Amino acid sequence: MRLPVLLTLLLLLLAVPAAASIEIRAPGRQTIPLAATGLLSQGPVPPQAVSNFDDALNHVLLLSGLFDLVDPESFLADARRVGLTSSQVDFGEWRLLGADLVVKGLSRMEGDNLVVEIRLFDVARRRLLAGRRYVGTPADARRMAHRFADQILKSLTGEEGPFSSRIAYISTSSGHKELWMMDIDGRNAVRLTNHRSIVLNPDFSPVGRELLFTSYRANNPDLYRKDIFSGAEVRVSARPGLNIAGRFRPDGGEIALALSTDGTSNLHLLGTDGRHRRRLTNHWGIDVDPSWSPGGDQLAFVSDRLGNPQIFVLDIPTGKVSRLPIGGRYNATPAWSPKGDRIAFTRMEDGRFDVYTVAPDGSQERRLTFGPGNNEHPRWSPDGRFLVFSSTQSGSKAIYIMRADGTGITRVSPPGGESNHPAWSSRW
Repeated sequence: MRLPVLLTLLLLLLAVPAAASIEIRAPGRQTIPLAATGLLSQGPVPPQAVSNFDDALNHVLLLSGLFDLVDPESFLADARRVGLTSSQVDFGEWRLLGADLVVKGLSRMEGDNLVVEIRLFDVARRRLLAGRRYVGTPADARRMAHRFADQILKSLTGEEGPFSSRIAYISTSSGHKELWMMDIDGRNAVRLTNHRSIVLNPDFSPVGRELLFTSYRANNPDLYRKDIFSGAEVRVSARPGLNIAGRFRPDGGEIALALSTDGTSNLHLLGTDGRHRRRLTNHWGIDVDPSWSPGGDQLAFVSDRLGNPQIFVLDIPTGKVSRLPIGGRYNATPAWSPKGDRIAFTRMEDGRFDVYTVAPDGSQERRLTFGPGNNEHPRWSPDGRFLVFSSTQSGSKAIYIMRADGTGITRVSPPGGESNHPAWSSRW
């Protein structure tokens, strides 16, 4: 198995602070008019590479909910001129069009390599905000665009975007439930397993290019760890009964999972080599679906110890378990935000599931999904700005992304088969 070659990234760091005249608020509440002129070509450049870059950049900028893209049909002469320095940009034209920001860039071929030089300018202050130079193959054009979109968000908010990360998911497109991975816009989907069985519950390592998942390949739900680039795979836990819902600790050093070696599903802690470290819960009820707090000192999990599935929080140093004080009779699949301020989960009411978020103390509960179908298995982007989840809102199961406030729901999984159980990687 060979994954697409990662592009070689050369950073042209232009340390210019973001303009004070540009104010970022919550996505969707105030959008910034941004003009993305599209790459200009110096010499012969594969047209598809240019098109892929422009399409990918515009797609994720709109997905962010922070920008309103100026209609290219209104662009004036400056859009057709190379302008990589402030002195080369006609800011008056862009002010006339109502743009607060403008993106300008050029592309050229150096041998077999595609070179992209791209800049972000503040129109009102007439100055450069961010600039990068990327070198890779023409096939890397979309990844280059995603990296620059991350830098745009960093220039304006102080924190990188999540667009260079990946999403793992389970798909039946091959005829079996196998593990797949894709870019966050659904492109470059690649199958990672060929178990010809049932694969479930992927989770990315926060420190390496590895994934955990459960597979029935050996006729038991065993936990596996896989290196994404080499394809090397090892069975981490093959204890009798369940070995499911493995989750890397935030430092990558340990794994929480549900084991049923004694007949009841409880949470346990393993080393990444599969060695048993300690038992975390000891109850007659069914304890499953652990999710680490960002500090690695707490676990949210699901248990039916009170009758119906509810979300509980385990304080690992003390061993104290408390129920998350939220409503509803059936709550499941918790996912702790990387910022620690919210827990996403699903609730079943009237026979269907929807995605909610809540503060860790049970306050500020918000329902994020509405309408037809089931919406399940939410997981956070590495910056906490987005959630990925599976849904049947269009009929068959598919993977969707939405902003953390529930706006901007967008299907991202490619057509073919059914897709569910998504997981979002750290930034690559």
